[in-house]
Amino acid sequence: MPITTIAFDADDTLWQNEQFFRLTEQRFTALLKDHADGEGLGERLLAAEVRNLATYGFGIKGFTLSMIETALEVTEHRVPGTVIAEILAAGRELLTHPVETLPYVDQALGELQDRYRLILVTKGDLFDQERKLAASGLAEYFAAVEIVSDKTEAVYRRIFTQHADGPDRTLMVGNSLKSDVLPALATGGFGVYVPHDLTWSFEHAEEPANNPRYARIAHLGQLPAAIAAFETLD
Repeated sequence: MPITTIAFDADDTLWQNEQFFRLTEQRFTALLKDHADGEGLGERLLAAEVRNLATYGFGIKGFTLSMIETALEVTEHRVPGTVIAEILAAGRELLTHPVETLPYVDQALGELQDRYRLILVTKGDLFDQERKLAASGLAEYFAAVEIVSDKTEAVYRRIFTQHADGPDRTLMVGNSLKSDVLPALATGGFGVYVPHDLTWSFEHAEEPANNPRYARIAHLGQLPAAIAAFETLD
């Protein structure tokens, strides 16, 4: 059956995201250099982020709270209030950072919108994702937008049933194997992996290289060709 709907991830698929988190993490390390041993600080922060996902979810607010929690832990609660204030300021700056779309995004969406239904499926802070979508200028391409707390097989199955013609006629495109590709493939849909140099380590997973409904491309400019290859499958 032909593909009729293409779902896109947002962060680091349509626009830059992780690079700003990395810069903020560097700022966090610098803020603590006079108050704690910097060795292993990144690992401590990552552990706090992963531990807090069930409570805060994905996004900048949870990241900011995890930075504060880590600062308290590594200084045994002796971190100055001025440092906490700087961490909060860094989080606020992330929430207002300009949106930078990635190469080939407008070209790919413009080429595909006349032949397919396009939908956006992203996770993270609701207000932040709505802000970035509006600032990106890409909202007009999408027939539906889903901002979810997590991306699981059940979530994709619901979205592909509600906004598309079912999983077997839907393609998911994203930079995360763990969140974008593997759960979409598990529904019986198609998955295209578009690697980003700075994908968060939590999102890493093994490629399903032998799955005929999976493809890897270097950038979104190669997406139409990948779709054409899928449509030759029996």
